[in-house]
Amino acid sequence: MSAVAAWLAANQRYLMAEVARVRHALDRTSGLAPDHQPPAEPSLVDFADGAPPALVSLSAAFGLSPFERDILLLCAAAELDGGVAVLCAGAAGDPARPYPTFGLALAVLGAPHWSALAPVAPLRRWRLVELVNAGAEPLVTARLRIDERVLHHLAGLNYLDERLAALIKPVTFAGEPEPRHAAIAEEIAARLQVTRGPIAIQLCGDDQASKRLIAAAACSAISGALYELGANDIPASAFDRETLSRLWEREAALSAAVLLLETSGGEDARRAAAFAEELGSPLIVLSREPLALPDRKSIRFDVSRPRWQNPQAARGSSLRSGTGGRMDELAQHIQPLATWDNLVLPGPQLDTLHEIAAHIRQMHVVYGDWGFAGQSTRGLGISALFSGASGTGKTMAAEVLANELALDLYRIDLSAVVSKYIGETEKNLRRVFDTAEETGAILLFDEADALFGKRTEVKDSHDRYANIEVSYLLQRMEAYAGLAILTTNFRSAMDPAFLRRIRFIVNFPFPDTAQRAEIWRRVFPAQTPVDGIDLGRLTQLSVAGGNIRNIAMNAAFLAADAGESVGMAHLLRAARGEYAKLEKPMSDAEFRNW
Repeated sequence: MSAVAAWLAANQRYLMAEVARVRHALDRTSGLAPDHQPPAEPSLVDFADGAPPALVSLSAAFGLSPFERDILLLCAAAELDGGVAVLCAGAAGDPARPYPTFGLALAVLGAPHWSALAPVAPLRRWRLVELVNAGAEPLVTARLRIDERVLHHLAGLNYLDERLAALIKPVTFAGEPEPRHAAIAEEIAARLQVTRGPIAIQLCGDDQASKRLIAAAACSAISGALYELGANDIPASAFDRETLSRLWEREAALSAAVLLLETSGGEDARRAAAFAEELGSPLIVLSREPLALPDRKSIRFDVSRPRWQNPQAARGSSLRSGTGGRMDELAQHIQPLATWDNLVLPGPQLDTLHEIAAHIRQMHVVYGDWGFAGQSTRGLGISALFSGASGTGKTMAAEVLANELALDLYRIDLSAVVSKYIGETEKNLRRVFDTAEETGAILLFDEADALFGKRTEVKDSHDRYANIEVSYLLQRMEAYAGLAILTTNFRSAMDPAFLRRIRFIVNFPFPDTAQRAEIWRRVFPAQTPVDGIDLGRLTQLSVAGGNIRNIAMNAAFLAADAGESVGMAHLLRAARGEYAKLEKPMSDAEFRNW
């Protein structure tokens, strides 16, 4: 026989022995069985090495007196033993009352006390028993009935009360928290073991998955069940909210369960705070910002997102799910099409870009499996600065990394992010990072020196808040669970303190003659018709790769419109247009022999 089956059998024997003891008291009073011998005293021998019988643990959990425990048993006996109804009627001296009442309990049970009838006493406060047709007849003669959930608990059957099941769901969460989060779970478990009263444990921050995993691990450590209630499911009326609170408090005591309350802020947070203040059992709150709970003992833990989470492993093979309209106002989604073959850069720069890709791929190994994240929570974000003149390949390199890693790429619109209003820029940055962290997207802050330049000497409040914005960005980049790329045309304009906290710095040089020749070789797709292309003359044009692509594409449009293959005449005309756009004079050396 399994341990569970053995306990159930022993619990059933103990319960029926206690029921027999209460029935004997009825026998004596009713006079229907005057010669009935007293039953043997219930024994706890079978429970010496395990959990006590349900009646004992329930009585302890709700602080029942011996008289209150026997009232509960009297009501249970009426449900479990068909002969008890006749005995109740006989003891009451009224055939019309074949059921337990407070008056009957006061007459037949030992150590009676009137306070057991009070609404605030355990039997009625926790709804262990209920008065049938209360108010229709005197309190002492109203029918008493044991609550069905309580009866089944005494018999060893545990389930969530059906009145709670519509709102409260069991939490099942597989996996183990990372080491620093496991330490939080251990501390929570320790507190739950010594505090069964009204304590609120608040897990704050934007990493919902880790917070739920911490809560599940803490409850598992104390062999407690974890159930979840959504803040928007909390009743609005005080009466319904009080009913929900009492039923849950009873459930928490019966099954050593803990309630998980998740809120998204706003009205949800206010409703959650009101409920948390009233609840008399342990509560774990998941929220971005802590709830204000002045009348309740509360402990806060800040939970940051695991930096080493492997985006590919966590999100499956197809990761470009995007973040929808939440980013559209502040960022442009770029469809990454460029590959390594499209990049023409010196060897050291290419090596660094491959190293960045390796860091993203192996975050979960180095930070998680190899324990580096356990040493410190600082500096785990992966950030890169791409510096160089316009058109040297900075944005293309970001595309290549996004394509290689199968991640979304968002170019941040600094004109939309930076605000003249104090605190707005920080709010916008928070929104960008919070939204991007859901998918591990690559963030590209183009022309970042506009926002992240040298911090100014503080002369007024605007200078002070501008510096706060830079400091806030530094914090978020260090904590961001993905890759943040900054681009600048003027590295010298960047704040030195900022540069020291960037993990990778890649300088994109202006292409030399050999590199320009290679770019020209790759710029035309294989299906583009070309005729008489002279690479020697084209490489004389002193322009960057982005400009070369513009010239090639514009020449292709000119040729297509003329019904011709792309030739040097089309390229000359397109080059003149590009130079005019750049406001760059055309030198004789560049266009000699055209």
